[in-house]
Amino acid sequence: MNKPRVLLTEDSASLAAMYQAYLRDELIELEHVDSGAKTLDYLGRQWPDVLLLDLMLPDMDGMDILQQIYEQGLNCSVVIITAHGSVDKAVDAMRFGASDFLSKPFDAKRLKVTLANTLKMRRLNQLVHGAHENDRENYFDFVGNSLAMQRVYRVIESAANSKATIFITGESGTGKELCASAVHQASGRKDAPFIALNCAAIPKELMESEIFGHLKGAFTGAVSDRKGAARLADSGTLFLDEVCEMDLELQSKLLRFIQTGSFQPVGSSQTEKVDVRFICATNRDPLEEVRQGRFREDLYYRLHVIPISLPPLRERDDDVLLIAEYLLSRVSKEEGRHFRGFDKKAQQTLRNYEWPGNVRQLENVIRNTVVLNEGEWVSRAMLPPPLNDLQPMLNTFKHSEQPAEPITAIEPLWKQERHAIEQAIEFCNGNIPKAASLLEVSPSTLYRKLQSWENQV
Repeated sequence: MNKPRVLLTEDSASLAAMYQAYLRDELIELEHVDSGAKTLDYLGRQWPDVLLLDLMLPDMDGMDILQQIYEQGLNCSVVIITAHGSVDKAVDAMRFGASDFLSKPFDAKRLKVTLANTLKMRRLNQLVHGAHENDRENYFDFVGNSLAMQRVYRVIESAANSKATIFITGESGTGKELCASAVHQASGRKDAPFIALNCAAIPKELMESEIFGHLKGAFTGAVSDRKGAARLADSGTLFLDEVCEMDLELQSKLLRFIQTGSFQPVGSSQTEKVDVRFICATNRDPLEEVRQGRFREDLYYRLHVIPISLPPLRERDDDVLLIAEYLLSRVSKEEGRHFRGFDKKAQQTLRNYEWPGNVRQLENVIRNTVVLNEGEWVSRAMLPPPLNDLQPMLNTFKHSEQPAEPITAIEPLWKQERHAIEQAIEFCNGNIPKAASLLEVSPSTLYRKLQSWENQV
């Protein structure tokens, strides 16, 4: 009842009959089609566990079928069947998602072993996937199910109920306050206050009062007693964002507060004691700040008990699409729009962009797009600059280095094409599928052209 389903795509009737005979006694459900069109029709209705795919088909290149399987994320393992002497092409196919390849001619044993290994690897992958079914796509206010974020969630969950100080690092816009809030919400202090202070946004002469409070008349403008963040956070959590911006003199007072839980409001001689969980964050390298004498070493080691490093958006795989979809839905409701999602080119653009401003920049992009456009599906043209024009991204390296062959006159079209492809691949650090995406062609096209150039040498 649970036999693996195998689809054989082979246009030669005699070879197809031979392969079917080879596999007659295997515990599989084997079906056969003889063209690329029939293969795509089959894949549109159901997914085989394994596709045995001949690359040389009468109506299309098997690489194009492999590309569609890859781009659509179909849950199907592919074994390439290629003619003798086309091993390079088979290797290229494996780079593009194929599980293995068979070079003609091959015997029954080779076919059976290759199919058995592919099915075994598929089962192992399914077991691994099952082990991660509980991986979270959302965690408190975070959105993302990448491996990098799963690690962050697990650290938060493990550390939440401790009183140990947490030190969050990460680039601007990665969600450091969201992380601090998640620690608080996951802890036993969740019903107590969560008080956040941005040390970079408050003038240094007012920072001590903001943290510890002051008495009436303690300084000019202190017209009444005022509770500081330390008192307001009693029994809860105090989050000090951009803590490396804090003045050195105040750092020594903060150190004493963390060590003893006691402080004195500005202008008071009385000591107050509170129960506070400390979380700090910075977008700088704290050790470098210590080396430069801008941050106290003893305070650093007092704060840096449980470090959490938030990954930049460019290192979070397809989280960018999950976050973009979430933001699009939320902002569309806020702005009275009816967007349902992103078209393929817009998705590719979101994936390929480096996001120097991280999630904060992505949120600004989505709001800009929703406010200035209408429709159901976001296209690349709707995205604000520079995302709506990828050409400047491909041209950035042209201004930094000389082309391999200076253009002294109008070059033949094939040379211009070769320059564009080589520059795109260099720009993408050798990632051919990504270069193909930027050039808006299939990866198989680039593989074929690269192989033809190699044969010319």
